[in-house]
Amino acid sequence: MTDLFSPWTVRGVTFPNRIGMSPMCMYSAHGDGMPNEWHTVHLTSHAIGGAGVVFVEATGVSPEGRITPGCLGLWSDEHADALAPLARLIAEYGAVPGIQLAHAGRKGGRTLAWEGNLPLTDDEWMPRIGPSPVAFKEGWAVPVEMDEAAIHRVVREFGDGARRAAGAGFKILEAHFAHGYLMHQFLSPLSNFRSDAYGGSLENRARFPLMAVRAMRDAWPDDLPLSIRLSIIDWVPGGITIEESIEVARWMGEEGVDIIDCSSGFVVPGEEMPPVPLYHGDLAQRVRAEAGVPTAVVGGIVRPEEAQQAIDEGMADLVLVGRAMLRDPYWARTAAVALGKHNPLEIPVQYRRSVERLRD
Repeated sequence: MTDLFSPWTVRGVTFPNRIGMSPMCMYSAHGDGMPNEWHTVHLTSHAIGGAGVVFVEATGVSPEGRITPGCLGLWSDEHADALAPLARLIAEYGAVPGIQLAHAGRKGGRTLAWEGNLPLTDDEWMPRIGPSPVAFKEGWAVPVEMDEAAIHRVVREFGDGARRAAGAGFKILEAHFAHGYLMHQFLSPLSNFRSDAYGGSLENRARFPLMAVRAMRDAWPDDLPLSIRLSIIDWVPGGITIEESIEVARWMGEEGVDIIDCSSGFVVPGEEMPPVPLYHGDLAQRVRAEAGVPTAVVGGIVRPEEAQQAIDEGMADLVLVGRAMLRDPYWARTAAVALGKHNPLEIPVQYRRSVERLRD
């Protein structure tokens, strides 16, 4: 019987358990999107902590694609060289090293989270781009409407990012098409007001995201899994629906996507999400069943029992834990103890004598 600590093989990669550290922005890159000692400590601690996959945060495929100046980048070979030691360290402690590629679109160019998450001025940041010249909200920059050349440029950037991620040693690639960032901006009728081949019908709104998927799949090795994070619904009337997202997920599966990472919202202000654990669980379950693509579920997962429930009830194949892992980097090990399960990831020898009685 499958449980939270069962292995899972996707293409040529075996996840030692069904727990992943969700990609979470640390806003701590130095220079021009480069990692540093903070990322080494942060990511390695979660690999030691027993997660089956550890994702590096949303990483910009271009300088203007970053959310903040403190976000990581992967638009050059120098970035790949700097990220390679992180992939190696994650793998050294038994976890699968993953990375999430992203482009923030009209939501890019903001101050760091602890500096207010405010939009930078035009003098401080590059022009934002998006499907339509409509700001995220009042006081934010109006993006430049993307023309055909800009669309093809960003497609190439996602493909180049995938190639560099593979060269750096990452074994699962995720692309962030959710939370109101560029690809979600195209998918959602709340932010896409185009009347050309990239707007209007769902097929048109999904055209650009699917082009990026093809570019990544072509550049990403055949034996490594590709995941896409989608906002399955917008929590505002007139937004993307579960039925539309199931169709998009089905199209992505046909293009070689292996996992749909199910999240929701954040394309416009004023959304209200259910304040309950596993509030994406039913959405992920429907995508998994109706689109025929394996799913990951994220959001509001704090207790080990909630993660186990997601697996037991067929909501998802992989459970991604975010804030709870920031509070406890060893969440996956403490979850094994709480559930009376065995985590197949060995405890590092330096810690083993002190925790041998836990037998996780």
